[in-house]
Amino acid sequence: MQARLRQFVLLLLTSTLSACAQAELAKLSTTELEARIEAINSELETLAHKSLRSGFGSIGWRSAEHPDPRHTEWLQIDLEAASQVDQIVLVPSIKRDNEGGFNADGFPLQFKVLAGRQGDPAGQVLASFSAADELLPRIAPVMIPCKLEADWVRVVATELGTRQFDGAYNLELAEIIIFNGEENIALNRPVTVSSGEPEHVDARASVFLVDGTLPYLMNSGRGEASIAFLSWSEIGTQPSITIDLETVQPIHRIHLHSVDLSDTVPQSIPSGFATPEHIRIEGANQADFSDALHLVDYTKATIYDLGPILMRDFPETSCRYVRITALKPYILEKDYTPRSRMGFAEIELFANGHNVAINKPASGNLLNTERSLTTLTDGRNQYSSILPVRQWVEELARRHDLERERPLIAEALDVRYAQQKVNVRRLTWLAAVLLGGIAFTLLIDRMIRMRDLAKQRERFAADLHDELGANLHTIGLLSDLAEEEEHEPEELTAIHQRIRNITEQTSTAMRHMTNLVDAEGLYTGLLDNMQRAGRRIMAKLEHDISVDGEDILAKLSPHTRTDLFLFYKECLVNISRHSEATKYRTHLFATNKQIDLRVHDNGRGISSGIPKSLKRRAKLLGAKIQIDSPTEGGTTIHLTLRLSRKHITRT
Repeated sequence: MQARLRQFVLLLLTSTLSACAQAELAKLSTTELEARIEAINSELETLAHKSLRSGFGSIGWRSAEHPDPRHTEWLQIDLEAASQVDQIVLVPSIKRDNEGGFNADGFPLQFKVLAGRQGDPAGQVLASFSAADELLPRIAPVMIPCKLEADWVRVVATELGTRQFDGAYNLELAEIIIFNGEENIALNRPVTVSSGEPEHVDARASVFLVDGTLPYLMNSGRGEASIAFLSWSEIGTQPSITIDLETVQPIHRIHLHSVDLSDTVPQSIPSGFATPEHIRIEGANQADFSDALHLVDYTKATIYDLGPILMRDFPETSCRYVRITALKPYILEKDYTPRSRMGFAEIELFANGHNVAINKPASGNLLNTERSLTTLTDGRNQYSSILPVRQWVEELARRHDLERERPLIAEALDVRYAQQKVNVRRLTWLAAVLLGGIAFTLLIDRMIRMRDLAKQRERFAADLHDELGANLHTIGLLSDLAEEEEHEPEELTAIHQRIRNITEQTSTAMRHMTNLVDAEGLYTGLLDNMQRAGRRIMAKLEHDISVDGEDILAKLSPHTRTDLFLFYKECLVNISRHSEATKYRTHLFATNKQIDLRVHDNGRGISSGIPKSLKRRAKLLGAKIQIDSPTEGGTTIHLTLRLSRKHITRT
């Protein structure tokens, strides 16, 4: 997971944010995206804020304008001596867009950055960019890492961007920083440009590309703020501030952080408040500055020579004491009386790339100091702790990358969450359908069970009626015959034996009443059973039985055979009870497709329809039943059974 996230972050840092970034996002799981956006939010809390400066000041350099973007403009910074270069920073000029907020102004759409040695005018391409790299929109610096030795650095734009106020095409940059470690080796170096205003005449000139003035306020977003130091004195005096480094240090650069009043809208005091118009910086190893060495001057030639941080470098000088003297103080009318003002938010002195003035004691010949001198070296300004310049611009660039990455991931997560909601709804509906299906299945199963139970009850009632009822009726008939033959011992003995046999058969049927098919000795031979039933139930009635298709009957399943026999038995019981017949005949005809059973008697006929007991047995058998009373008299019971696989015994 970490490797995949690092690959995606690298892709974002190279500003390839279109199709490739979307493809990389698609490879990450929802958990990985959530972890990434949480990591972004946590990292953003630790980075410097993109606070933009206001008021007067230099903007940078602007080339000549063109009616279309396909023109070449360039600028070159001469380092004056071969130097190690490990990072180049391009700071865009910033415009205020009424619709889109702040954005880069005149930033090139296609350009390359080159570096070379003296005598090598072609140089080496360090980086190249096009519109496909999607550097815009941005207000943050563009970081170009590299590692080489160079005498010059050049930026060549071949497709220009538009400037805000008239839509013309040109090349604009606010600052170019070239780092060797912590040192900005481009600071105040000579600049050559292809066109535009090279002279120091307005807010846009080539000298402003390397003056160290950025369009941002040093707002690191960490640590506590510090109140800027301010003092005032009488007109004609030259106030000064002395910082004791406590040990001799090889200093080479000074940063004077201006007092900023941008917290009021509009500003109540002009930019550069309390920054002297002419400052002299001196170094010494004696506290009385008897061995003073001139380090550098700052002169405000125009209102554009101002900025949140005034950066000046000078030849490396070893000294313990540094004095900042206002040769020409800032004049402000206070209570209708002109006063000399001098103040800074922080003073930084650099040796070997590090601020050696932090927490060092400060003193001065100032009058009416309104705030403590300790605020000059506490490492904080009006916003927060002060960062090294390289770390500051790197954090601004990093914040830009993360703030571009975060909405992409948030959008991807929104798509995932929306899809998850759809899936949840689908699963909910599926679960509802499944539950409904389960409930329906249970209901159907219950209905089937109830139907099977009803069938079993119906079969049980039919078997009980057709088997036991018929047997009891037969026993009754035989008992009547026994009374008639009481004087014939042999006949009487035969009748008693028949009663005994029927009783044993009834006993067997009772033990297997729930399933007569399993009763051993019952209904094993259909034709024999039919003839035996005729003799027992019909007693001395004349009987004629004929069967066709015995081979088919032998193949009938036990259930079919049993149900067919019990139907026939119930027919005999009904004839015996109700018909008053003296004879009957039976014909059973079987084919591979159908069984026909006809039972005819010569009795008094039937007028009440098909008896319920016969209907029930025919239903259990799955057969059709019909009863007719012919004109010649008597009754004919006709059963038709169409044979199917369930009626035939499987071999």
